[in-house]
Amino acid sequence: MQDIIIYKTKNNSIEVQVQLDKETVWLNRNQLAELFDRDIKTIGKHISNVFKEGELPKEATVAKYATVQKEGDREVTREVEHYNLDVIISVGYRVKSIRGTQFRIWANSILKEYLVKGYAINENRLAQKEQELVVLRNGIQILSRAIEEKTADNQWLTAFAKGLSLLDDYDHEQLDAKGLTKREAIYPSLDDYKSLINQMLKEFDSSVFGKEKDKSFQSSVAQIEKGFETNDFYESLEEKATMLLYLIVKNHSFVDGNKRIAAACFLKFLQQNNMLFNQEQQPIISNNTLASLTLLIAASKPEEMETVKRLVISVLNRNKLVV
Repeated sequence: MQDIIIYKTKNNSIEVQVQLDKETVWLNRNQLAELFDRDIKTIGKHISNVFKEGELPKEATVAKYATVQKEGDREVTREVEHYNLDVIISVGYRVKSIRGTQFRIWANSILKEYLVKGYAINENRLAQKEQELVVLRNGIQILSRAIEEKTADNQWLTAFAKGLSLLDDYDHEQLDAKGLTKREAIYPSLDDYKSLINQMLKEFDSSVFGKEKDKSFQSSVAQIEKGFETNDFYESLEEKATMLLYLIVKNHSFVDGNKRIAAACFLKFLQQNNMLFNQEQQPIISNNTLASLTLLIAASKPEEMETVKRLVISVLNRNKLVV
């Protein structure tokens, strides 16, 4: 996953958005030209010489990132070559720029902070997840015993029976793998989803909210419509909605707002297919449940995909959808 950080010189004469990814920083040629106060042709010549002279291997120091560029009065997203810190330093020495030295010092300090904090955060998250799992399992066992006793004192537990049943099925690996609603899907168009994102812009004060980094959002939307000959990849509406939520969250298609956009598109799909409310006209999924499931997907590992998918499908299945 990429992060974007801002680099400024001490006198604020230059400001560059820097990609932070794969334990290094990345700049494109335009940014290098701005950083070193040289024209793009000069920067390109130095980069070519770095690789031609064998100073650095191109395959390990160059990567393509989706970049928003202005063409006339409109903005377009293109795949643009970016160069890592090794290349940036090499170019900086070749142009003999003081700015290059200042940037190197800054970048190394940022990377050190990034790596140290990242390690600490991952360690804390791992410990927290292990503790939560212990508490969850203990809680399920205690509440299950309370339900089995069926005394007058535990009538309040019936209000939470559905949630407890879901937890018990999770504990015993019996979550639903398939959805219940197998009628033909009504797919919102890509423009429908983008219109929804534009509406959300008013709610979130961010200049980069909803800005696409690449074409993966379109891919996520298209994926749930695919199949082989007459067979859908995802047979039920619950599975399609779940995969839409999962793909948008995990593809990190936007500079900012991936989880919020994913949740909103998930609700849009349910609404389009008359599934947002159950037979009692209650929302099929609460705000807190939606937030929790979205965060769970974001924090999950690739090998946990099937489990989190089954959890979302099970939540939808057990709320008596209008079929």
